Amino acid sequence: MAMAYAGTSSSMAAATAGLLPRVPSIQSTRCLAMPCLPPRFSAASFSTNSGGFSESRRFSSLLIKASSTEDTSSVDPGELLGDLKEKWDAVENKSTVLLYGGGAVVAVWLSSTVVGAINSVPLLPKILELVGLGYTGWFVYRYLLFKSSRKELAQDIESLKKKIAGTE
Repeated sequence: MAMAYAGTSSSMAAATAGLLPRVPSIQSTRCLAMPCLPPRFSAASFSTNSGGFSESRRFSSLLIKASSTEDTSSVDPGELLGDLKEKWDAVENKSTVLLYGGGAVVAVWLSSTVVGAINSVPLLPKILELVGLGYTGWFVYRYLLFKSSRKELAQDIESLKKKIAGTE
């Protein structure tokens, strides 16, 4: 009777051996944590013809050639730095300029934070897009569609420039 059980257990072990995953031995050099990557292809393996064109010919339209002409002006970093130093020395209220610059940086950061917060509200960005589209449509109709209204807009801009410059 013990023989029958032994034979049955060995045949069961043989039958279930195919169902169980194979575990590599300890002497294996493969790393179990990393999946196997596909083999790398060389550029020569992609040179098969497809539709009568080689790969290099098909992608030749995608190549971009950069060129330079002599008539383009190059910026000299020393000259640029010298101009900036001259302008900075000409400024009388350096503390005011730094204060305004710091305020501008803080304003940009704050507006970015506010826009991010508004954008996280689910329906609000779409509503604001509709408001923006409506205002754009109104502006085009009011100021850009007709010649007389374009002249009125140009006069309004000029008067605003004069107010800002203080020449009015």
